[in-house]
Amino acid sequence: MFWFAIASLTPLLILFAACFWGGLWAPSAVLYMTVCVYLMDRLGRTTEATDATNGADVLSVTLALGHLLLIPVLSFVCGTRSGLELVLLVIGSGLFMGQVSHPNAHELIHHPNRKLRRLGQTVYTSMLIGHHASAHMLVHHVHVASDRDPNSARLGEGFYAFWLRAWAGSFLQGFRAEARLRTGRAGLNPYLAYAAGGVATLVLAWSLGGLPAIVAVLLACLYAQAQIFLADYVQHYGLRRARHGDRLEPAGPQHSWNAPHWYSSALMLNAPRHSDHHMNPGRRFPQLLLDEDMPTLPRSLPVMGVIALIPPLWRRIMDPRVALVQSRGQPFAQV
Repeated sequence: MFWFAIASLTPLLILFAACFWGGLWAPSAVLYMTVCVYLMDRLGRTTEATDATNGADVLSVTLALGHLLLIPVLSFVCGTRSGLELVLLVIGSGLFMGQVSHPNAHELIHHPNRKLRRLGQTVYTSMLIGHHASAHMLVHHVHVASDRDPNSARLGEGFYAFWLRAWAGSFLQGFRAEARLRTGRAGLNPYLAYAAGGVATLVLAWSLGGLPAIVAVLLACLYAQAQIFLADYVQHYGLRRARHGDRLEPAGPQHSWNAPHWYSSALMLNAPRHSDHHMNPGRRFPQLLLDEDMPTLPRSLPVMGVIALIPPLWRRIMDPRVALVQSRGQPFAQV
């Protein structure tokens, strides 16, 4: 748990220092989540799964509350920062939301405790993508690695086309799934809460920092959302479950891409160990396994996300790996 806490809490503390004191703290936050994480991954250290989850809930709640505090603090300081420093603050906040707040909220919405699930939904709502909490649970986990899942990228599909299709598809399919759950039952569709929470986030930003704060929060949230969909794009690109009649085979190790890089995994609470998560969605993040029979990305998840922004390069690297996994059922060796 030590490295999970160090990797994920450090950028939050740097961002708060950047908000309060300015100066070199803002570029330090960006450098930490890009250059520093990349260099730490290069150390070659490995982390083993453990059944000990002591401190996991404390870390998740701390990160969630820190995220919810970061938004008003960022909004408030928008009136006192300008130029490059403000740009770096927004980029750093967006990076933190996409690389830490998203994996943490994802962990929380899978939690058996209802209050912690609500906390995860609140984090997503504050990033103006509350519907992801519904779509992830009711659509993605049901239809993952099939054409019925809007968040499972097709072979040959570029990220930008995927992003538009996945955002709209997950929104609509999540709404319909929630509506079906409430057919003949009392209770409002949570999409109303997601919309109200998103409006409340922007109203709070405006009350603390006016129009500059709204722009800053919108840009940070948009950047975070791009990273959410980049993660889905990278982790399921081209992989498909076999269909037996009207039924799909169970999600297995061969249906998600994984990354063994230790520090970026600690930063993202083991989100790159994605096959085990889909096979065992109730398993807590310190317990997630990484086995040799799981398809492995050639670079860390953040680096592959950057490569995905260049579709021709992405396809040249990944299409042969997809073909190998699909034809042989074996992972492509890491290079």
